Amino acid sequence: MPQLAIGGPVHSNGNPLSVDEDPVLAAGCVLWRRSPADGELQICLVHRPKYDDWSHPKGKLKSGEDTLAAALREVEEETGHRCAPGPRLTTLCYVANERPKQVSYWAAEETGGAFVPNREVDRVLWLSPAEARTRVTQPRDRELVDELLAVLRRV
Repeated sequence: MPQLAIGGPVHSNGNPLSVDEDPVLAAGCVLWRRSPADGELQICLVHRPKYDDWSHPKGKLKSGEDTLAAALREVEEETGHRCAPGPRLTTLCYVANERPKQVSYWAAEETGGAFVPNREVDRVLWLSPAEARTRVTQPRDRELVDELLAVLRRV
């Protein structure tokens, strides 16, 4: 009999999620660069038309794929940009589509490329940290902006 998460995440129908239900594994990056115009820090956000939301580039791991490899692949697939990974950031755990989801993040500096709209992402924006905090749809993504800023101050 599965264990239940008492007081924890629940399905949209109100039933608790099983704590032994395997999470969906995903990875992504908080992608950043220095503005070509003024050298100021910019953070890349992606718009997913399917959900009409703004977030950091991320996606599900392929079978047997390493989390960092998945994060770098997803950045390039969603934004058209390559990047150099930096420090690992927070791993977020939440419920999406009635399943637990675990997303590992890295700070990553953009190293080149160009965006081409695709099926998953129709727009990208390079924003100041303050603008990125305002634009992201999910509060958990604001925390990643703050964490990136803290990491970059230490470097």
